Amino acid sequence: MKSILLRLVLAVLIVLGFAAFAWFSPPSGIPVLNYHQINDVDENMLTVSTAEFETQMAWLEENGYHSITTAELMDALEGKRPLPERPVLITFDDGYIDNYTCAFPILKKHNMKAIIFLISEYVSVYPNYLTWEQLQEMQASGIEFGSHTVDHNVLTELSPNSINHELADSKDVLERRLRRRVEFLAYPCGFTNEYIKSRVSAAGYRAAFTVNLGNVHPGDDLYALNRVPIFGALPHTMFRFTGRLQCPRFAAWLENLQKDLIRSGHTGLAELLPSL
Repeated sequence: MKSILLRLVLAVLIVLGFAAFAWFSPPSGIPVLNYHQINDVDENMLTVSTAEFETQMAWLEENGYHSITTAELMDALEGKRPLPERPVLITFDDGYIDNYTCAFPILKKHNMKAIIFLISEYVSVYPNYLTWEQLQEMQASGIEFGSHTVDHNVLTELSPNSINHELADSKDVLERRLRRRVEFLAYPCGFTNEYIKSRVSAAGYRAAFTVNLGNVHPGDDLYALNRVPIFGALPHTMFRFTGRLQCPRFAAWLENLQKDLIRSGHTGLAELLPSL
């Protein structure tokens, strides 16, 4: 009986919490969607199926969202020019080959721009990652590329010299091969600190992205910008997609609540919470 009452109380709190966030905290800021893999083979937290991705891009198009570039985002944050109504920045991490074979055709179909953060040492080296030829083709169609460091090492675990290598050498290689300036970085696993942010700035990057759940607002730290991670391999993907896109504060609150429950030994209660 006590367990049932506890579940009921938790359910009521969830509903009230969602209502409060939706009513008192309407979506503000600019959503930066964060994807990794798009395919129908891998079933893991980093992979969204092609059908799900197609549905998500179609939903954005049908609901009046306009994809923007990273430069357009930065110019808006710096007050240089306005953004279109309902802007959204679409990003991919790592540079998987399915970003070309699966995601790229869908992006073109729905007139969506995107930036892919590349692990420079993986390009044209590992079979599951993009090639320089594919990057050139995508770039000619408006896809941008940024750095995800040289080897995807977690920067907070490296020495100062290794940090500089991961930041500067990846930028240099990508700029030489793509013949474009590379001004944006995504931190491997999202980890950073004040020292690393200072090195990112010194290396010539204009901004850098974490995986912290939330929208981007004017005045935010340009070297610790939020994103909205979009995951797969779980049911109700569109529910989670629209929930994260339209209520990122609630999604972040719910995610933190789940983590706190697990840390305190209440795994059963954490599993009762909906996944966003």
